[in-house]
Amino acid sequence: MKTSAVLAAAAVLALCTGGALAAGLPAHIRAALADPARPAADTNRDVNRHPGELIAFAGLRPGMKVVDLLPGGGYYTRVFAKAVGPKGRVYAYVSNSGDARMKSQGKDPDNQMADFKAAYPNLGVLHGPLPSFVTPEPVDMVWTSDNLHDLHNSPTYQADLAAMNKGIYNSLKHGGIYMVVDHRAAKGAGVDASSKLHRMDEDLAKQEIEAAGFKLVGESKILTNPSDDNTKRVFEAGEHDHTDQFVLKFRKP
Repeated sequence: MKTSAVLAAAAVLALCTGGALAAGLPAHIRAALADPARPAADTNRDVNRHPGELIAFAGLRPGMKVVDLLPGGGYYTRVFAKAVGPKGRVYAYVSNSGDARMKSQGKDPDNQMADFKAAYPNLGVLHGPLPSFVTPEPVDMVWTSDNLHDLHNSPTYQADLAAMNKGIYNSLKHGGIYMVVDHRAAKGAGVDASSKLHRMDEDLAKQEIEAAGFKLVGESKILTNPSDDNTKRVFEAGEHDHTDQFVLKFRKP
């Protein structure tokens, strides 16, 4: 009985804390998080992923043009589409390798986000190789979450990543923002952590992105988790949304 009471109190505290955080966010972000089109599978993750606080830190505003680089299931795509509003634009950038993976599963890449486009008229889907990253118009922000480490697993990752980061740089407006969120590896872990642990060496990420001409203008501790064992594989049971993650904000001068 005592355990039940403690759990109930903890649940109430979590709800109150979440409400307080949401109440302190700009109206366009609150509306995006409250979008009824967001599935429960997404909203249930908000307590750990803190999308509202991250988007506020990034400075995403109505009317902006933003790229969701490697959108996965579209968790952030939906939120971005609502947050930028009808005068804004969202591009979901899907890689050629992602298209190939879908085809191997018997799925049609062209219809991958058909339901998204029906719900969000301001959404466009781009398909292309990552080293040739380009957008049909200059954009205000490029965002990638929990993806950068995966891009180090190709034999030609250094050349490919350098080309991709330069493509992102060229596609952004002057003053545009490149947001990178990823699972943190131990300091000095190097590139091996990406394939072994599904994590990213934060210092390596900074070096690679700054080499393209970007300036690091902000870091957030929103997703810092000191209790996370960063020698542990991310995809072990229950680990993905509970890792220690870095949040880096770069600007194109």
